[in-house]
Amino acid sequence: MGKLLLTGVDGNLGKQAAEYLLNLVDKDQIIFCGYNAESLKEYEEQGIETHVTNFNKIDGLAEAFANADKVALISMPFVGTRRQNAHKNVVDAAKKAGVKQVIYTSLVNAADETNPSVEKIDHAYTEAYVKSVGLDYIFLRNSQYAEAMITNYFTYVKTSGVLTNSQGDGKMAYISRNDCAKAVAYALASKNYHEAILNINGAELMTISDFIAYGNEATGNKITYKEITDEENYAVFDAMGVPRTTDGKFKDGSEAPFSSEGMVTFAQAIRLGKMAEFTDDFKKLTGQDPVTVKYMFEHSADFQIGERHSQDN
Repeated sequence: MGKLLLTGVDGNLGKQAAEYLLNLVDKDQIIFCGYNAESLKEYEEQGIETHVTNFNKIDGLAEAFANADKVALISMPFVGTRRQNAHKNVVDAAKKAGVKQVIYTSLVNAADETNPSVEKIDHAYTEAYVKSVGLDYIFLRNSQYAEAMITNYFTYVKTSGVLTNSQGDGKMAYISRNDCAKAVAYALASKNYHEAILNINGAELMTISDFIAYGNEATGNKITYKEITDEENYAVFDAMGVPRTTDGKFKDGSEAPFSSEGMVTFAQAIRLGKMAEFTDDFKKLTGQDPVTVKYMFEHSADFQIGERHSQDN
């Protein structure tokens, strides 16, 4: 039997998935890959097979994947053709190396052509490409990270007290990034899923007003919500030093580690009801309930989005 290979262990999601995976399977059944050699040292010291990988180049990838039966591809931290090409390189290398299954971290409703989120374009491309080369797959279509909105909530605690965005009364089953990482680990370790699409959703569907109410109840703050237009939403992020695309430069210390184009079109998708997927797929996969937004606010220090750790050139 081949090994279970996890990419992106130098990123926030990948590192957490690595910790969960180490609790599920023996170390001799694991391969960890990352862009940053320094991030792999702690795993090398434990006797785990590791490889430095740069998905922008296909050279050496098939060799890195040679001992793997399953590869978990953590989607890359940029948007557009560059990400699509990087994902294609991984899939092509997996196919060449004889990998049997690809697990991919996608986005809820990724295949819906009417979904306006720019983020979903690359996810739809990657899902379709995996299918086209004939590999078995598990697509983990994640809801929005609750940590992103919790961090956003506290930004407004420190400023105006009025949280503004353009998602209106649309609903999202916000999920912890930690739970998304757990889903990756369990999907890698599972033998029960083939050609599967799983919606990795949080505990309940809610509007942003519902989300804020949980925050106020847990913290005693009195944040309110004001709906603004998409263009006004862009202006808010511009003022925060957030670039429109992932090719831009983020202001040092920015509390919004995602580009504004991604966030604003995501808000638009929520407003239009395109992200209101709600299933129990997470519990079926892991045997556990997802962490609630209420709990995350009550332990908010543990549920912040953090800095961008994944690297690229």
